[in-house]
Amino acid sequence: MDRLPFRATSLASPYEGIGTLPVTVLLDNVRSMYNVGSFFRTADAAAAEKLLLTGITACPPQPGIRKTALGAEEVVRWEHALDPLPLLDLLRERNYQIAAIETTPRAVDLFEWKPPFPVCIVFGHEVDGIRAEVSAHCDVHIRIPMLGRKHSLNVATAGGVVLFELLRKYQALSGNPAAGRATLT
Repeated sequence: MDRLPFRATSLASPYEGIGTLPVTVLLDNVRSMYNVGSFFRTADAAAAEKLLLTGITACPPQPGIRKTALGAEEVVRWEHALDPLPLLDLLRERNYQIAAIETTPRAVDLFEWKPPFPVCIVFGHEVDGIRAEVSAHCDVHIRIPMLGRKHSLNVATAGGVVLFELLRKYQALSGNPAAGRATLT
């Protein structure tokens, strides 16, 4: 079976106008280097503009990050800071909507959310979630529908779901007339 890069197929035509997805991802206290590496790889795949690594979140170069990022840590823009709050304030000044990806009583369903790009999506600790002070800095809370018994996803898996839903929504806003008409080559 031959494998082609997505951009080499006609299926990529609806995405031709997207150079960078206007989405920044903030990881606060994500403890697993494998999860961090997975975020790098997914951010590259979705053309997200940047990763912000805060708190105890590890940053490159680390073997655990490199193992799952497969080189994406060398091409995705990133920055590290201990305190996420000044970064969130700076993004807000630049008209980003700050969205906590968290299951809270006030959360909006991911598929109902109409994000006003640019957006910063915030993910927290794998077990404890987003810290209260970071959550309070967010404009909106977004929930991924959970139908199973565990009511949660691995943080890196959740990141993939959210990033590609944002890519879908951004592409739909782009008004590309080829959207939805692509065929296999």
